[in-house]
Amino acid sequence: MLVTFTTNAYADTTLFGDVALALLKMMGHSATVPGAILAADVPAALSRLTAAIESEKASSPVEDKYTDEPIVSMANRALPLINLLAAAAKANADVMWQ
Repeated sequence: MLVTFTTNAYADTTLFGDVALALLKMMGHSATVPGAILAADVPAALSRLTAAIESEKASSPVEDKYTDEPIVSMANRALPLINLLAAAAKANADVMWQ
């Protein structure tokens, strides 16, 4: 499953479903798709998401020594959504996802 976040203030951002649902929970929202955040609530959601990402950065990533796949941190995965939320907060725009 893919989840696409949209707002009038920024380009659409598509994330893998499991990552999107985890980020939605970090923002304090239920993991329901589709959904929306009203413009007035976007700054608070952005604040909760960045705080959760910062606290996760403090913990060390678990490395799997049996695979050659690089570990992509949640902070890196969240960056496009953080940029979208920041633009929406600046433009006082709603954010929707489906």
